[in-house]
Amino acid sequence: MKFEHPALPYAANALEPVMSARTVEFHWGKHEAAYINNLNKLLEGTPMENDTLEEIVRKADGAIYNNAAQAWNHIFFFFQLSPDPKKKPEGVLAHAIEDSFGSLEKFKEEFAKAGATLFGSGWAWLSVKPDGKLVISQGSNAHNPLRDGHVPLLTADVWEHAYYLDYQNRRPDFLAGLWEIVDWKVVEKRYEDTL
Repeated sequence: MKFEHPALPYAANALEPVMSARTVEFHWGKHEAAYINNLNKLLEGTPMENDTLEEIVRKADGAIYNNAAQAWNHIFFFFQLSPDPKKKPEGVLAHAIEDSFGSLEKFKEEFAKAGATLFGSGWAWLSVKPDGKLVISQGSNAHNPLRDGHVPLLTADVWEHAYYLDYQNRRPDFLAGLWEIVDWKVVEKRYEDTL
């Protein structure tokens, strides 16, 4: 199986001013493409070459894991964004967020803190644990909560290539801006699929 670099459902400049066309072109167009190309090369002739991307993320190690997880994480990240997003969750997800964090605003504060305080490069996540509870986590490099038995719902990429062209060293400003382009309709669907 050869993994392909999917086309985004919006133009490179569609997320401006939160995320510039230049950032999308470098981040999605170059970084993500490299992870997919590297993964395809690394998988040739291995027992995992016909596995799904999610299966590879769950069980691989080393370079295969790093490239598979980064490919998966970036698809997950970019496909939760929209130039015309639903601005807040409703229904069962809204209730779950309130139950777990007290309010949507409190959740956003805790999620941004997870992203802002991660030392070095990595990811912040909102996931569903095996017991059905929501959890915020952070992880370095290619971290993915699938490895912990969690189901990811939302992520923030806090590698410098995600924000440096637009925000330089102001990671908290990037994280604050993400709420303007996160499409809660996507996150709601991801959560409903776990029920």
